[in-house]
Amino acid sequence: MPVKIRLQRHGKKQRAFYHIVVADSRAPRDGKFIEKLGVYNPNTNPATIDLNIDAAVQWLHNGAQPTDTTRAILSYKGVLYKKHLEGGVKKGALTQEQADVKFAAWVDAKTSKVDSKKSSLVSSKEAANKARLATEAKQKEEKAAAIIAKNTPVVEEVVEEVVEEVVVAEATEETPVAEAPAADETEAPAAE
Repeated sequence: MPVKIRLQRHGKKQRAFYHIVVADSRAPRDGKFIEKLGVYNPNTNPATIDLNIDAAVQWLHNGAQPTDTTRAILSYKGVLYKKHLEGGVKKGALTQEQADVKFAAWVDAKTSKVDSKKSSLVSSKEAANKARLATEAKQKEEKAAAIIAKNTPVVEEVVEEVVEEVVVAEATEETPVAEAPAADETEAPAAE
């Protein structure tokens, strides 16, 4: 019975995620499987991989063949490196403690690299949001200035019209008022 480590598709259209399973190669893709090793979600950035490393190494030792995509996932998570180190322990090239130290150092380096990528993605997203908000604020100010500029001449024209009407009204009112003080002035010298 040829055994494969492969992906089993789940999820909905355009939002697929996968189970990493050990299955008979003759079984359908989403059908019967022997053991579930983990989950792979490519929808996140970076992709989320939850994998039982020890079980995967055991299946590789037992002769299970990973598919191309699954081989890349196993390599990314360090399963193939751990299998390589265990092969060195069996040959006597290094001890189990040395292999564990090397694997732990590799895992720490990989974790720090993934964390730095996540933090850089978050910081770039925040910077993009700040730039977008600054652009929107500038556009808002420009629109407000354009609206004020558009409405200001109309207000000045209306004010000028009102001032002209007031001046005309004052001019018509001043004529009778101007005659009255003149009459008062003429009467005052006569009374003296």
